[in-house]
Amino acid sequence: MNEIKAIQAAQMKSEPGEVKVGDTVKVHFKIVEGKNERIQIYEGSVIAIKNSQAGKTFTVRKISYGVGVERIFPLHSPRIAKVELVRPGRVRRAKLYYIRNKVGKAAKIKELIVKKDARKPAETPDTAQT
Repeated sequence: MNEIKAIQAAQMKSEPGEVKVGDTVKVHFKIVEGKNERIQIYEGSVIAIKNSQAGKTFTVRKISYGVGVERIFPLHSPRIAKVELVRPGRVRRAKLYYIRNKVGKAAKIKELIVKKDARKPAETPDTAQT
């Protein structure tokens, strides 16, 4: 059993940003076409997260030309270059599958307003290096 955990620990990469349900994210995903490799950006709302250590996945939903499209990304995949948080969402559910039945403004997720930490005082000319 320890060998399995060791293999999983080797495959896991550090958390590429804390992704939560309800957040709007940009997933930078590597696409391999023959010998060429490019990065494609997939932007949408996170509607579900499934936790199982190295097999952790998150589902991103976006509307493309009036049609809802969902894609499941493995979080620790080497093909994910970066997960960028666009806008944090405020939700009260662990899974947002009900959004599939909503249309237009009803499918919108409220934004989570986060207070900024105490700002660092600006450097005065006396403390700046000269």
